[in-house]
Amino acid sequence: MDLLHKWTDLYIEAGCDEVGRGCLSGPVVAAAVILDDSFEQNLVNDSKKLTFKTRMDLDSYIKDNVKNYAIAELSPSFIDEHNILNASIHAMHRALDQLTIIPELILVDGNKFHPYNYIPHQCIIKGDSKVLSIAAASILAKNYRDRLMIELHEEHPEYCWNTNFGYATKAHQQALIKYGPTKHHRQSFRLKYD
Repeated sequence: MDLLHKWTDLYIEAGCDEVGRGCLSGPVVAAAVILDDSFEQNLVNDSKKLTFKTRMDLDSYIKDNVKNYAIAELSPSFIDEHNILNASIHAMHRALDQLTIIPELILVDGNKFHPYNYIPHQCIIKGDSKVLSIAAASILAKNYRDRLMIELHEEHPEYCWNTNFGYATKAHQQALIKYGPTKHHRQSFRLKYD
């Protein structure tokens, strides 16, 4: 099924998505994307449906062919202080803050969002598999976060972040039992597996 290029023809739309909500470690990352009317890319889809290589290959194409994009991250300590839902929404707000074009409508993946700068928003369940700008945002956010977790893996290889990207895989859980959490772990999440 083709993704919608526009939710409506009336407004400048920014698609927003975040990644890393369910991870035990690392930041939550959000992206906002304003498409160019001529943007054409049949491979763009929900980042969870794409291989790592396809996502990475699409990264430059998206960045070079959209009108505007921005990426923001919020740390595990921010997540611990404000909870993951609020941190995810705040990360989307931070990404929107960095856009140099002001959107007239914000399209958000999911069913929760806090109002932003009096700009109307539309929450769309599974929006990353329905709307092109949200799918593009999901790819940029996921690529940014995956690269960051691969870098953090160099610092802490015992947690296998280069393959699990901070999610609660068996190897990650076993490393937590053996070594305990790092400063990159979310202390408010369930980290005790022994």
